[in-house]
Amino acid sequence: MEKIWLKSFPDDVPAEVNLDEFNSLRAILEWGCARYSPLTAFSNQGASITYRELDEYSLAFAAYLQQVLGMAKGDRIAIMMPNLLQYPVVLFGALRAGCTIVNTNPLYTARELRHQLVDSGAVCIVVLENFAHTLQEVLVDTSIRKVIISRVGDLFHFPKAQITNFVVEHVKHMVPEWHISESVSLTDALDRGANLTLTEVALGTDDIAFLQYTGGTTGVPKGAMLTHGNMVANLQQTTAWVRGVLTEREEVVVIPLPLYHVFALNAMLTFFKLGAKIVLITNPRDIEGFVRELKHIRFSAMIGVNTLFNALLNSPDIGEVDASNVKVVIGGGMAVQRTVANKWHEVFGVPLIEAYGLTETSPTACANRLDIVEYTGTIGLPVSSTEVSILDEAGRELPLGEVGEICIRGPQVMKGYWKRPEETANVFTSDGLLRSGDMGFMDERGYIKLVDRKKDVIVVSGFKVFPNEVEEVVAMHPDVLDVAAISVADEYSDQAVKIVVFRKNSSLTADELLEHCRKNLTAYKVPKYVVFRDQPLPKSAIGKILRRVIKEEEDTAERAKKAEVHI
Repeated sequence: MEKIWLKSFPDDVPAEVNLDEFNSLRAILEWGCARYSPLTAFSNQGASITYRELDEYSLAFAAYLQQVLGMAKGDRIAIMMPNLLQYPVVLFGALRAGCTIVNTNPLYTARELRHQLVDSGAVCIVVLENFAHTLQEVLVDTSIRKVIISRVGDLFHFPKAQITNFVVEHVKHMVPEWHISESVSLTDALDRGANLTLTEVALGTDDIAFLQYTGGTTGVPKGAMLTHGNMVANLQQTTAWVRGVLTEREEVVVIPLPLYHVFALNAMLTFFKLGAKIVLITNPRDIEGFVRELKHIRFSAMIGVNTLFNALLNSPDIGEVDASNVKVVIGGGMAVQRTVANKWHEVFGVPLIEAYGLTETSPTACANRLDIVEYTGTIGLPVSSTEVSILDEAGRELPLGEVGEICIRGPQVMKGYWKRPEETANVFTSDGLLRSGDMGFMDERGYIKLVDRKKDVIVVSGFKVFPNEVEEVVAMHPDVLDVAAISVADEYSDQAVKIVVFRKNSSLTADELLEHCRKNLTAYKVPKYVVFRDQPLPKSAIGKILRRVIKEEEDTAERAKKAEVHI
C-alpha cells in the first residue's frame, strides 16, 4: 500500500522510529528515573513522589516479589487499584521483576474478576483495601497464592497518610468488611524489599509485559498479549509524535482516566519518558471534585474521552480553571463529537486532538497532528512505522474515500490473544493486518475518518446508518447530555434507529428532538423511536457509553411490555 499519509506528517516526525534504542519497558523505566531523578514524577491528592523515589520504591517492590514471594519471569500479577501513587510503583516494580501485568478494573463484579484471574492464571494480586471484599468472594476459585493489600494513603507522607486512611475507613465508610488471611500490606512489602537485592532478569522484546483484557463489549473478555517490544515501539511512536510541541522536563499532564485502561497507561508512559509531572486523578466521575482539583493545577496537557470532556464543560465552575498554560488535550477511547470539540476550543482556547487505537495496538495507531488549529473530525494519520489499509468484506483494499474496515500493521500490534489461537487467527488477515472491527475511510491526504463500529451499523431498508453520526447530530441539541443510537427490529425496514437520551432539560420532547434530527439527517437516518432516561447512560470505566448494555436493557424492557399486553 502507498503511504500517502507521510506527505501530511509534521516535518520533525520520522516515517520510521528507532526500535532498537530500548529492548524493554524496564530499560525505559531505569533510563527515565536516572535522567529525571530530582523531578516530581507523580502527584495525587496533594502528595507526590520524585523519579528518584519511584526508582527506590519500585526496586524494593520488585525485590519483594522475587526474593520473598518467589515470583519468576512471566508470572502474572494482577493490579486492582484506581489512580493512586502506588499504582506506578507496583506497575514498574512488577516489570522490573520480569512479571507480566494483568491490569484489573477495581469496580469489577465478582463474576468479572473471577473470569479475568482464572483466565490469566495470575498468582499474585495487589488490591486496594476498598475492593478486597470482592476479591475475597472469588479467591478460592483462582490461582492467586499471595494477596498484597494497599490503602489509599500508603505513599502519602506523615501525617497525611494516617489521616487519609482513617477518614476513608471510619468517616466515609469506604472499606467494606473483608477477611483474607494470606495477605500482606503494601507498606510492609516495600519495607522488606528495601533491604533485599533484586537479581536482574533477562528481558527481551518478545517477552509479554501485559495481558491487557479487552472491554468485553463483544463476547467474553480476552487478554491481548502486549510484549515489551509492542509497548516500547508504541512509546517511541507517541514520543516522536509529540516532541515537536511538548518539552522534555517541563510538562504537567493530568490523567483522569484509569491507568488500568490501555489509553491512560500509554499516556502515562509517554509523559514519563518526557520527564513530565504526571497528576493522577483518582475519581474523575466526581466532576465537582475534579474541577476543584483542576483549579489548583497549572497543567499543560490532559487526556480524556468525549463524555468526560462534555461533563467538564457542563460544570458551572469550569470557567475558573486556569487554561493559560494548556498546550495539548487529547481525546481517545471513543469518538469525539464536534459539538463537544468546538465548545472545548471555545472555553480552553486549544483544540481537542483526537487519537485512535485499540487494546490490540498498545494502543496508538493514528493521531492528529498536535499543531492543528481546530478540530479535524478525523482520527488523524497513521503514526510512524504504521500501515493502515481500508478493506472490504473480501479483504480487498478500497479506493480513497470508500468506507471499509480499518486494518492495521505495525510493531505495536499485539502478539495475539492469550490462550485463544483461533480468535487470534480470525483477527488477522492472510498478510498480517489486524482487523480493527471499526469502519472508516481514508482521504487523499492520508487522514482517516472513523465512521463506526462494524457490529453497530444499523441497516434501514438496505441503507447503512452509522450510530456515531446520529449521536453527533442529537448531541448538537443544547438540551441533550448523553445519547446512544441503537438498532431495533422493524417490520417495514428490517431495522430502525432508536435513540436513548439523558436530557439536560427535562422539558425537551421527542417531537422537538426528532424535528432537530430531520433538519440535520437524511430521512432514513432519522430515529424512529426516542426513549428518555432519568439517569446518565451506562458507561465503561473510561466513560465510553455502552451501546450493547443499553440495547440489552431496551430489548428486555420491550419484551416485558409485550408480555404485559399478552397477559
